[in-house]
Amino acid sequence: MSKLPKHFRRMQERYGDILDKMRALGEATDKAGPLDDKTAHLIQLGCAAALRSEGAVHSHARRAAEAGASADEIRHAILVLLPTIGYPAMAAAMSWVDEVLDKD
Repeated sequence: MSKLPKHFRRMQERYGDILDKMRALGEATDKAGPLDDKTAHLIQLGCAAALRSEGAVHSHARRAAEAGASADEIRHAILVLLPTIGYPAMAAAMSWVDEVLDKD
């Protein structure tokens, strides 16, 4: 996995136990149904974009790619949000996705 953001590493140092529990909850919800990892991360990517959460967009774009999503699939997951979240939010999320995908 790529280097974690400084803020996340600081949170892990300060509140590691809580973040471990959050990670365990995420793993439990991942296993609770039939969706594969790629699909789950694309859904979470869309939610992160709708919330305008740059860090979460970075994280889920990276994790979707690691789960097998192509760059085109990741960008399409953002593009289809246009009618729902509007151009400014979609364009911001696309720029955050590009930051992740262009690193490769």
